[in-house]
Amino acid sequence: MYIQRQYFTFNTPAVALSQYLMQTCSHSPMTLTEAIALIDHPPLPAVLSVRVAGAASAHWADLGCGSGLFSLALAHFLPAGSTIEAIDIRPSISRQTTANGVTILPRSADFIKDDLALSGLDGILMANSLHYVRDKPALLLRFTGALLLVEYDTDRPVTHWVPYPLSLAAASTLLPVAGWPRIHKLGTRPSAYGRSEIYAALALRDPRNLVNNL
Repeated sequence: MYIQRQYFTFNTPAVALSQYLMQTCSHSPMTLTEAIALIDHPPLPAVLSVRVAGAASAHWADLGCGSGLFSLALAHFLPAGSTIEAIDIRPSISRQTTANGVTILPRSADFIKDDLALSGLDGILMANSLHYVRDKPALLLRFTGALLLVEYDTDRPVTHWVPYPLSLAAASTLLPVAGWPRIHKLGTRPSAYGRSEIYAALALRDPRNLVNNL
């Protein structure tokens, strides 16, 4: 009963289920420190610094943000003055400015169905939300910039929970079709979901923006 109440504290069905799975992976909620550690691997810090070089700030969107855990993790790497639009039907995170000067702006919308009218993005973050999208290329082609992806490394669907899974191998095939020619694995984390792991990956649309040592 406690798990059920905890589960329904998340707002959208998609985010609720993905956050519940994430929590049960380690039998406790993922902390911000752990979320940062999952994505804090080369080439993420270098790529973000290259992409914002000469610019005062960066503009990202977190699609299916849920509690905003990974919005806060991404904010850790962005320069002061940057913004992250945290998008969900009922986002749990409140509007705030992080200690390093990044503003998180919650926004109520269905990222799959609604016209989000986002332009000039430096990147999008999708943390356990892309596995709810059937037509992934159609969705991804709507956005510009980098893609920071957190997903379960499995291709075995689970109805309602992970209906359209995306393993790292599948992502490496899909993302070039959607305009990201290269994908870089970041960190992994054990998962109690089947025998898969949670992985984080970074993809860029223009390989010329990659740092020299990639």
